[in-house]
Amino acid sequence: MTSQRFASVWDAIEDTPAEAENMKLRSALMDAIEDAIKAKGWTQAEAAKQLGVTQPRVSALMRGKISMFSLDSLINMLTALGLKVDIQIRVAA
Repeated sequence: MTSQRFASVWDAIEDTPAEAENMKLRSALMDAIEDAIKAKGWTQAEAAKQLGVTQPRVSALMRGKISMFSLDSLINMLTALGLKVDIQIRVAA
């Protein structure tokens, strides 16, 4: 049996490098949103009101339901939290 090493769990489970990169980005954005909500001490209902989404949507985010969120929707939520997204592009290894 041979073993492979991956830089990320997403690299291991996604079919293409593009899909893995998309999941890495979405995961990072979701973590940032969750951290901001917790830092503000908001309930899910309060967060939903501030983000302009429903409470069940915030619940899904907090439970890591990544398939329910696009990059666009996550960037909109970050902006509503007063956060800024910077993109860094570099040559793949």
